[in-house]
Amino acid sequence: MPKKGIVAIVGRPNVGKSTLFNRIIREKKAIVEDRPGVTRDRMYGNAEWLTLPFVVIDTGGITLEDAPFAKEIKMQAEIAIEEADVIVFCISHKDGITPEDETVARILYKSKKPVILAVNKYDRKEPFNESFTYMALGFGEPVLVSATHGIGTGDLLDAIAHQMPKKADNYDESTTRITIIGKPNVGKSSLVNSILNENRMIVSEIAGTTIDSVDSKIKWNENEYVIVDTAGLRKKGKIYENLEKYSYLRSIASIVKSDIVIFLFDASENISDHDTNIAGFAFEEKKPILMVGNKWDLVKNKTDKTINRKEEEVRSYFKYLNYANIIFISALEKQRVFNIFVAIEEIKRNIKKRVKTSVLNEVLNKAQLINPAPNHNGGRLKIYYASQVEAYLPTFVLFVNNPTYVHFSYKRFIENQIRQQFNFSGVPINIIFRERK
Repeated sequence: MPKKGIVAIVGRPNVGKSTLFNRIIREKKAIVEDRPGVTRDRMYGNAEWLTLPFVVIDTGGITLEDAPFAKEIKMQAEIAIEEADVIVFCISHKDGITPEDETVARILYKSKKPVILAVNKYDRKEPFNESFTYMALGFGEPVLVSATHGIGTGDLLDAIAHQMPKKADNYDESTTRITIIGKPNVGKSSLVNSILNENRMIVSEIAGTTIDSVDSKIKWNENEYVIVDTAGLRKKGKIYENLEKYSYLRSIASIVKSDIVIFLFDASENISDHDTNIAGFAFEEKKPILMVGNKWDLVKNKTDKTINRKEEEVRSYFKYLNYANIIFISALEKQRVFNIFVAIEEIKRNIKKRVKTSVLNEVLNKAQLINPAPNHNGGRLKIYYASQVEAYLPTFVLFVNNPTYVHFSYKRFIENQIRQQFNFSGVPINIIFRERK
């Protein structure tokens, strides 16, 4: 299954990494301030260039000085380098090559990843005659950019697209990569231990025991899986220690690289806003999601209707995940644990499901008769023809009279009709409206 590539922007402080990051992802997400050390946490953003989607990591600057946060910023950059498929080494044209730039270069020499040298803050219009000076760093011809004004960013993105490997990770496509996410102490490590039937993870009642993402391989029903146990995702305001910051960010990277995400929550407790935020990471990345309520053994006063009531409660909090299946387990007592793999295999089948064009159009024609589209933006939507196209996730192209007439509620109605008729449970689907010409 295809994965997004990851691009890391690294460099010493105050060379414009956050500005470049914002320019590439086309939004003001990173904190930008004209003094060193402002960016303390790596940040992730989605970008696309020439139909190539990828994830961008903004890092804190690497510095020689023993300034506050210097060591952790250096470690964050090293982690970003480890995760990245392509590295953008950002330096400042105004300052030239500094000793700190040379320190960054020495760190990058250890990486086998492709490195693109971006010379930022190049705002002059006169010819550039200093290529050989920057080539002395050992990363080839530099790309001249002004992140503030957008100069040269197209050339930089071309270079990124050229250097991006066709396969963004080292896992065989026959192996499904499953990432388990959730708050601290919901039983992620216990679940992995239960699946593996061995005490591979350290399990304790102290929240935050797992500080890094851990991979485990398993074979079930002749299918191979890599299960990634991530650190519990706390609210950002509660991430105090350096290791928690790194584990938080690595958990996000694990989601990006995953094929399927298991969102684990504590079924014995009420759902919190933080639960919905954590699942939102996987939703935003359009990952197939399985929702698993753990610690069912701790639920009190259970009756035949308890599971149904709990599922209704959970769905009321996760309305944006109406396509995701929910199962309840007890990892500690190994209760219904392997129902997870039954659900996972259904998700895999649904990802590959193909709908006949004639049947799809029959369903959509009936849907329009039952519920005609409302007037929106000065017109009423008319769907002429639809077909499913080849893509990783189920993707449907609908040819219409005018895409601007699509109201979000009617798009949701169409999606629900497709789901009800063809069962794409557990899988996000893409619906693209195009004008018929």
